[in-house]
Amino acid sequence: MDTYVVTGAFGYSGKYIAMRLLEQGHTVRTLTNSTRRANPFGGRIKALPFRFDDPRALAAALEGAGVLINTYWVRFDHRHFTHSLAVENSLKLFSAAQEAGVGRVVHVSITNPSEDSTLPYFKGKARLERALRESDLPHSILRPAVLFGREDILVNNIAWALRRLPVFGVFGRGDYRIQPIYVDDFAALAVSESRQTGNRIVDAIGPETFTFRGLVEEIGRIIGKTRPIVSVHPAFAHFVASVIGRVVNDVLLTREEIDGLMADLLCTSSQPAGETRLTDWARENAHSLGARYSSELARRRKRLKSYEEL
Repeated sequence: MDTYVVTGAFGYSGKYIAMRLLEQGHTVRTLTNSTRRANPFGGRIKALPFRFDDPRALAAALEGAGVLINTYWVRFDHRHFTHSLAVENSLKLFSAAQEAGVGRVVHVSITNPSEDSTLPYFKGKARLERALRESDLPHSILRPAVLFGREDILVNNIAWALRRLPVFGVFGRGDYRIQPIYVDDFAALAVSESRQTGNRIVDAIGPETFTFRGLVEEIGRIIGKTRPIVSVHPAFAHFVASVIGRVVNDVLLTREEIDGLMADLLCTSSQPAGETRLTDWARENAHSLGARYSSELARRRKRLKSYEEL
């Protein structure tokens, strides 16, 4: 069996990927900024810190690995982390993988990346895709739109807002589309791609396509909290999200995320790569969906607790 390095195996998608690899009998190590976070694997995974400041140590952490599955990224710019730094660190990780002789890289990108984009998320992801194409590393690039599952943020926090607010505002008409994929389907895809040869790009989308307004309506029906949905100006939506963010001590939604949604960047014409329907999963988890707020910043501040505890 191969030795895998999975970045962020104590986090969200990385955890599901690591679980599948362990079930198949592989040896798994993780690189993480949270080496002391609660380990859901009972010591079966060795945790090593990212050493972006020390290229030799970073390469040493990857030595002997047949495959690197990279989930490392940041959702938005913050005073403690930025997209530009995430790009810089990811480039160091790819260089270390080449130096260590890693046989294949499976890299998590985003739907519709472009180096011409004005949005740092999509621009940064495109830069990293180019770096892989220009490298000697055999690779698969996975392009998810949105992941959903127990520890997800977007879908959960839509439900959280529907449970607590009398109305729900969508930016503009809400007719921009989104194709969520179940996190364990995504993990299965990542593991499958680790066994492929050659260089591949896969749009990692689920079997259902929603408009954003339609997604909010569907979640509301499923959890029994239908609300009036009103169209608001994007700037006002961002203002309201900022106010709520201050209340929950988090960044609920950025203007860049609003712009990415409204530009229809979370939708492609590809065939689905996942089988699990969000609507089916939401019905099975309706009692817990949105019961608690999911905080991005809490996950970065409280690095001893598992995501489920936050």
